[in-house]
Amino acid sequence: MIVIAMGVCGTGKTRIGELLSERLACEFIDGDTLHSAANKSKMQQGIPLTDEDRMPWLHAIRQVIEAKQRGGETAVLTCSSLKRAYRDILRGHDEDILFIYLKGSYELLQQRLAERAGHFFNPCLLQTQLDTLEEPDMNEAIAIDIVLTPEQIIERITEKLGELTVCAGGNLI
Repeated sequence: MIVIAMGVCGTGKTRIGELLSERLACEFIDGDTLHSAANKSKMQQGIPLTDEDRMPWLHAIRQVIEAKQRGGETAVLTCSSLKRAYRDILRGHDEDILFIYLKGSYELLQQRLAERAGHFFNPCLLQTQLDTLEEPDMNEAIAIDIVLTPEQIIERITEKLGELTVCAGGNLI
């Protein structure tokens, strides 16, 4: 099983990914580490990434997913996955990939970004990410409001994972 924490910057993808990987006793991979130096530089300068900029990054994440699947491993990854087309690339034709959509209000996201230090993402890009975001529907992702504490979010996710496993007769759907 591959779980991908998704959402715009400031939703807590990395923190939730780390906590969830601990809960599932599996590897955590921060998708941001797979961005090219050029992408990171653009974002630091407040320049929005284009689809062309994102494609190599998405394919790099997909390669990690495929490697984990070949090894029969469970992993938790993070990727903003803003558009359905991006999620389709990450998902491929696999059925054992689950997206967790972390969502929050503009005000909360703006506050979190203002308090964050040491990240390459320029907070001025928040609105462009929100404008690009194609929210997944309930058939595509589990949506969790980030107003909850990280611990509450992990509890909700693990409850949903349990429900999915039961619904599939022991196999993740």
